[in-house]
Amino acid sequence: MSGCTIWFSGLSGAGKTTCSSLVDRLLAERGLPHELLDGDVIRTNLSKGLSFSREDRDTNIRRIAFVCDLLTRHGVFVCAAAISPYREVRQETREMIGDFVMVHCDAPLEVLEERDVKGLYKKAREGKIKHFTGIDDPYELPVNPEVVVRSDGSETAEQSAAKVIRTLELLGHLEPAAGLPLKDGAEEEIRERLERIGAGAQR
Repeated sequence: MSGCTIWFSGLSGAGKTTCSSLVDRLLAERGLPHELLDGDVIRTNLSKGLSFSREDRDTNIRRIAFVCDLLTRHGVFVCAAAISPYREVRQETREMIGDFVMVHCDAPLEVLEERDVKGLYKKAREGKIKHFTGIDDPYELPVNPEVVVRSDGSETAEQSAAKVIRTLELLGHLEPAAGLPLKDGAEEEIRERLERIGAGAQR
């Protein structure tokens, strides 16, 4: 079985870290080589010193993508969680890696602002944080991602992770296994999405 990069994109607080960690754990339970790259950890280490300008954001994503590519080529399943707000560099990342699955962690901005665990949205609204994605910096929605998980309360984190794993199975990256805690109707949703985007679709 070859490796794969599973890229989790979404606004701050949209569940990227939670979902990617759960998927990483499920991969570990299957005895597969795996690695978890979280955007906050990367910022502290690999990308320390970069600003939040568009140029530096793209540089950060390219650095993560470089590591993902190396690991994937050596048969590792990599879960990369990063806001990655710009469509162009996400597509560049996809083309670089090849074995790549986009997961859009989706939740309405108003929901994220309401729960705002770290208080970041409040600070951004007050002007204390500049270039904050979703407030004064854009988030360009992924076009036809392979997976959309919803952290607005309509599905549990475990159901979201199961949706990612089932998608990997249907794409041929994983051997099918029973017992995934899929939400009712999720199997049909996954199959319809994959059929709709088709091979070679812009994502």
